[in-house]
Amino acid sequence: MSLQLRCLYTHRYSLALVVTTLLLAAASGVSDAAMNITAVLGHSVTFRCPSNHSKHVERLYIQRVTNDKEDMYINGFSNGREIPGKGYQSRTKVNTMDYSMEMRNISVGDEGSYICVFVFVDKAYKPEISEIFLKVTAEYSVPTITPDCSEHRRGVSGTGMSCHLSCSAVGGYPQSTVRWAGLNPSLTNIFYNWSLAHNDSKTWTINQTIMYNCDQPTNVSCAVGGTVSHTITICQTESFPLRVIAAIAFVVVFVLLLIFVVVMKCYFRRPQTSGTQEHTN
Repeated sequence: MSLQLRCLYTHRYSLALVVTTLLLAAASGVSDAAMNITAVLGHSVTFRCPSNHSKHVERLYIQRVTNDKEDMYINGFSNGREIPGKGYQSRTKVNTMDYSMEMRNISVGDEGSYICVFVFVDKAYKPEISEIFLKVTAEYSVPTITPDCSEHRRGVSGTGMSCHLSCSAVGGYPQSTVRWAGLNPSLTNIFYNWSLAHNDSKTWTINQTIMYNCDQPTNVSCAVGGTVSHTITICQTESFPLRVIAAIAFVVVFVLLLIFVVVMKCYFRRPQTSGTQEHTN
């Protein structure tokens, strides 16, 4: 490896140590409140480091803050030259004019706290540190709602319906819960509740099954995160129950059969008048 490349790598990987030193030396320059920004999974987001533009900036360092590890250098610039950190060369781009950084192809792992460290040309000014918190979101798929209803007796009041309703959605972040619309909470019991975070994407699959008792048509929908399922109708009472139709059909067939038997009996019992008259003549 050439001397020039060695110097370049040494400069890049020593930035974390430089910034750590700056943090210790400039604790009084830390801003009080963190700036919150939100990014959509797979999209891009821009970190805008707040600064007093009346001061000429010599260097800007943007770092990822972690609790159990040393802060990770992401990107920055020195004397107008961009210096991307290891692993972020293709994902980040610093704007030296407005002190911002674009991060592309956002993943759930990018969520967390970041700091911007400004070092000014005029050393009379202490380095300034501001904090930015990145929140990552991902929309869940449109929930799938599946009913499974059966009839049951409800004491002397008659019959009703008992329905198992399942609602599931995938691909969302952060973890969410199922919310039901159109149901009476006093008639609802949670039968099954299940959530899973996928190893690679860290997105969630949410599934819930409830049992609901009703005796009249009810419109139901479910929501997970910000997405809502289509509306279905459960506990619909048939306008003319199948049992009644079957009973009527049986009666009609029986009556027709009875009429047929009576007619046939009458036909065969009818006197043979034409044969008697021929014999007399």
